[in-house]
Amino acid sequence: MMERAARKAGGRLRRDFGEIEHLQVSRKGPSDFVSKADRIAERTIYDELLHARPDWGFVMEEAGTIEGDPTKPRWVVDPLDGTSNFLHGIPHFAISIAAQEPKLDGSGWGEVTAGVVYQPITDETFWAEKSRGAWLHDGRLRVSSRSRLSEALIGTGIPYGGHGDFGEWGRIFAAIGPQVAGIRRYGAASLDLAWLAAGRFDGFWESDLADWDTAAGCLLVREAGGFVSDYRGRSQPIHAKQVLAANDSLHSRLHKLLAGALKA
Repeated sequence: MMERAARKAGGRLRRDFGEIEHLQVSRKGPSDFVSKADRIAERTIYDELLHARPDWGFVMEEAGTIEGDPTKPRWVVDPLDGTSNFLHGIPHFAISIAAQEPKLDGSGWGEVTAGVVYQPITDETFWAEKSRGAWLHDGRLRVSSRSRLSEALIGTGIPYGGHGDFGEWGRIFAAIGPQVAGIRRYGAASLDLAWLAAGRFDGFWESDLADWDTAAGCLLVREAGGFVSDYRGRSQPIHAKQVLAANDSLHSRLHKLLAGALKA
């Protein structure tokens, strides 16, 4: 049902993306158009998932929290991760949907048990279920087996316009950058994490994220054999504020560099 909802919303986003080039030259600009596209995609996903599971709640980027039966799971949805890319006609964005279970003691929300990251332009569906692995369509995903930092390609997100700490990011970049083969910033955390699960990246770090940015992607990495933590090395159900992810060999080495940078 998650893939069906993502594909239905993704088809509209793909069509809307084709209009961005024309809107760039208009006096009003494409910002209002993109905001509308974002909202329509979220509504499409909401309607599809509500029909399938009418008693589940939602956490969504645009609409916020919609309460459901507290004993049932909830959906965590980002209808357009990579809005700035979409706005500028860059074909790198994704839809992220995850299912999160309530804690057994009723004290809040626990682990994510299923997730989908869908890239409408490349028509790639990355999906995972807890204890059943991570997949790209019907092909099993595994994180890379690289064990040398000097061969590793690392993804990240850069602070922008009031979001994030430039000083912190700069210290981490200065510590990790000289040790690795390269660092990339593509602007869609959910898709970066899916790429890590697929072995395209070897590691990833970013802070100041929201639940909907990380819920599906972190599950993908874990189910592909990787390790995900916050900057202190703690594993948590959703890494809303800080994510450090990599294969088992590289995670500890990246964490050591990152921790050293933050102590400096």
